[in-house]
Amino acid sequence: MALDSNIKTQLQNYLQLLKEPIELVASLDESAGAQEMLALLEEITSMSDKITLSRDEHARKPSFAVKRGANHKDAAQSVDIRFAGIPMGHEFTSLVLAILQVGGHTLKLEAEKIAAIAALEGDFSFETFISLSCHNCPEVVQALNLMAVINPNIKHVMIDGALYQDEVNTRQIMAVPTIFLNGEEFGAGRMGVDEILPKLDKGAQAREAKKISAQAPYEVLIVGGGPAGASAAIYAARKGIRTGIVADRFGGQVMDTMAIENFISIKETEGPKLVAALEEHVKTYDIDVMNLQRAQSLLAPKAGETGLIEVQLEGGATLRSKAVIIATGARWKTLNIPGELEYRGKGVAYCPHCDGPLFKGKHVAVIGGGNSGVEAAIDLAGFVSHVTLLQYNETLTADAILQKKLFSLSNVTVITNAQTTEITGEAQKVNGLIYRDRKSNALQGVALAGVFVQIGLLPNTDWLKSSAIVLSQFGEIEVNAHGQTSLAGVFAAGDVTTVPYKQIIIAMGEGAKASLAAFDYLIRQ
Repeated sequence: MALDSNIKTQLQNYLQLLKEPIELVASLDESAGAQEMLALLEEITSMSDKITLSRDEHARKPSFAVKRGANHKDAAQSVDIRFAGIPMGHEFTSLVLAILQVGGHTLKLEAEKIAAIAALEGDFSFETFISLSCHNCPEVVQALNLMAVINPNIKHVMIDGALYQDEVNTRQIMAVPTIFLNGEEFGAGRMGVDEILPKLDKGAQAREAKKISAQAPYEVLIVGGGPAGASAAIYAARKGIRTGIVADRFGGQVMDTMAIENFISIKETEGPKLVAALEEHVKTYDIDVMNLQRAQSLLAPKAGETGLIEVQLEGGATLRSKAVIIATGARWKTLNIPGELEYRGKGVAYCPHCDGPLFKGKHVAVIGGGNSGVEAAIDLAGFVSHVTLLQYNETLTADAILQKKLFSLSNVTVITNAQTTEITGEAQKVNGLIYRDRKSNALQGVALAGVFVQIGLLPNTDWLKSSAIVLSQFGEIEVNAHGQTSLAGVFAAGDVTTVPYKQIIIAMGEGAKASLAAFDYLIRQ
């Protein structure tokens, strides 16, 4: 596999940052994939005199390890990072980072977290099953590789599910990333160091809660780290007031959105790239960012009383602020039918970009006829054998240009007036679904291997049900033209509110507006 000229130039620049020698150790068989892997490793080796290539016939084939070279200053401390697959696509960055980190490049992680990882005792052998098209997988791979560099007790192998299809089938893996620790399933979905470490170090959560609770009161606290939350935080910080942002996951649902083509001034981009840009913008201001912290409840002073608004977090911490902006966004709706929960991650999926490649050559269904459902069907049709799209209503609601593309595909069947009533399975994986024809009332079955649910969004307001904030019949926060909620000093913005048209650009504008309104509220107190 030859790297194109642009990637090769970038890689050569990165490899100049190597401080210590590294060794790439290949374990190869006679497969075509192994030959591609060898070609890639030979090309990388030729770019730096600090990289050597050797062979090991006793490891998983085909795969290669990134190890410290014999003359590395820390050569006595082993590193066990392995790639069972050709880490191109979204995983190329994972390979570059592994090479640099093993080669002595400075680790971009807080000193206290490095110390906590280094202090972990025991043997931790991680395996992460990925697909090269998955935009959530690299964060897991990079986090575990980083931890393996810090602590010799931690081993990690990235496994490309498409290359190791037999193993995927044996372990019944139907969603990526899926992580195993010492042979047992450890977790699934996007996870970083901040999420992995507390699962290994039980005292980490209590220490973090104590640290957060010690924060001085804020003038504006934003709950939520999506486009609305980031925009609100930037506008507040620009006013020179003490600003904090606490988020379950910085970036929110945008992290799971790949194709973004209607963000004005940017012709096209991907969700993770936009989130990275938002994060960098937020970091340029004096904003306290508390990521991976989920809000549990909101307590406001009673009518006629003065005082601070409190936001309690699930981890046990409590934050206080003069004004609060809620921007917790929305999440994918679920079907709430038999089989959906039981087979989630075993054939039931919500991200076609991430999990679609695991269904190559198989028959899958997409539930939902809006833009997201039709886009998912078009995407999946490129590599699965057949897509059946089921729409509850009589017609699809997706944009006309998307429908035109959908109906041009020979391996797509569209069924309208179909109410999905059950997802069926056998041997712990999906084998079909049942739907009711809303015209004839007859039940019909479809044999298939996967179901992708794309039926819209639910606002993330469950944590507010015990508060005095007025919600709509759909669970959205009711706001006025200034983003003010029913509680004094509490504002809301983005997909979590009653503001129509759930779009990134609208959420950003609403976040800015709510922040300006909160500042106006503060100066009048």
